[in-house]
Amino acid sequence: MQAPPTSSGSRRRRVTCRRLPQSAKVPPPPRSRAPQGGRRLSLGFSPRLPRSLAGRRARAERRSRRRFSWLVGRPASRAAPSSPGQPAARYCLTMALSNDDEALINRKLPKELLLRIFSFLDVITLCRCAQVSKSWNVLALDGSNWQRIDLFNFQTDVEGRVLENISKRCGGFLRQLSLRGCLGVGDTSLKTFAQNCRNIEHLNLNGCTKITDSTCFSLSKFCPRLKHLDLTSCISITNNSLRSLSEGCQNLELLNLSWCDQITKDGIEALVKGCNGLKALFLRGCTQLVDEALHHIETHCHELVILNLQSCMQISDEGIAGICRGCHQLQSLCVSGCTNLTDASLVALGLNCPRLKILEAARCSHLTDAGFALLARNCRELEKMDLEECVLITDNTLIQLSIHCPKLQALSLSHCELITDDGILHLSSSTCGHERLQVLELDNCLLITDVTLEHLENCHNLERIELYDCQQVTRAGIKRIRAHLPDVKVHAYFAPVTPPPSVGGTRQQLCRCCIIL
Repeated sequence: MQAPPTSSGSRRRRVTCRRLPQSAKVPPPPRSRAPQGGRRLSLGFSPRLPRSLAGRRARAERRSRRRFSWLVGRPASRAAPSSPGQPAARYCLTMALSNDDEALINRKLPKELLLRIFSFLDVITLCRCAQVSKSWNVLALDGSNWQRIDLFNFQTDVEGRVLENISKRCGGFLRQLSLRGCLGVGDTSLKTFAQNCRNIEHLNLNGCTKITDSTCFSLSKFCPRLKHLDLTSCISITNNSLRSLSEGCQNLELLNLSWCDQITKDGIEALVKGCNGLKALFLRGCTQLVDEALHHIETHCHELVILNLQSCMQISDEGIAGICRGCHQLQSLCVSGCTNLTDASLVALGLNCPRLKILEAARCSHLTDAGFALLARNCRELEKMDLEECVLITDNTLIQLSIHCPKLQALSLSHCELITDDGILHLSSSTCGHERLQVLELDNCLLITDVTLEHLENCHNLERIELYDCQQVTRAGIKRIRAHLPDVKVHAYFAPVTPPPSVGGTRQQLCRCCIIL
């Protein structure tokens, strides 16, 4: 009997397979004969099939696996009925790929549900799923799955064309994009991005040093919904960028201009007139800012919650007082490195900003106990204070904080050399010490001893203590507090003791190298 003819006119050869009865036994392979005049070779393993036959069998097995399903926990083969000793149900993922590339999971679940599942995956996992099949490629690269993208881990590989391709793929779906540290991104690619992704709300350009005012012009022209913009260390940004943003991005709520040192009071004036809904403004390292810039913020930004003025060394008490009068919602203020500030700034904060939670005033060496006492009595919501190098404060500040600030969680007193064990006693025995205090930094507090560590044993929520160069703290004291608070992290460094000066007056005090230097 012949096979039916094919479309090409050729005929297929009939293949017949004869099945042996179950009672028949398969004869064993013939045993190799020993060569004449010698012994039979014993290689220690069964003879292998020829390479051509083994290759054909392997290829046939791979084809079989592709055509049938693969099961989790067992090789791809025909699923046999479960035996009594095995569980009746198995968790399996059936691919069953046919010629039309339709998997069982794609047939059973609607595309809307598959897209919902894919929306929980990160960038790397989505890229892997896109390589599974054609249908998964379409699902994984759907724009709805790329609403939030963080490319920080790929910063060395991201170039302008990569950003352009992402913007074309995502389009109006993209809401948040982080290009932090992507040095290869410039104005041209960001212009294409702005044109394609007009619904962008959060954009992080921290460290993208190639961008200029042209990028801000493109964003103001095409991205009116922008709310958060981070331009940290974009050193080419000038006042023109702020003018553009004030015209086209009036929904801005957070703007980070840290270390953009070309920004002046004129740029701040233009910005706040158009973006008067700002809630967070970061101006760290903008060294050209003066009090007049803060007066513009006072006039227009009444909803401001976070203000960072670190290292703005031209700021004085007058500017801080103006901010306090106009921004009553202020909850976080950083004036670290503003060395001209005095207790007048603390008085203004205490009288006008009762919701203050975070105050960073490191290196403000003119602040005293009187200013912090008034601040503590009026700002009872304080949770974090950085008072590093406020060298004039004493235990009285800690007494006022322990009485009036029950929510205090983190306190830095590094280089406050007038703090003693008595101040820590009041702090540790207060409500905040018992229930809230988590971080305490006491670096270079020379009067602190092991008695402080005994007092801190009452702070049950304490997580970290900094004790660098506290020369009167011993290893035994650290060991005792670790025994009472096993989860606390104590960071300490024991500097070598300075040798006493020599008795002989004629002996040279400095070595020859030091004299030369």
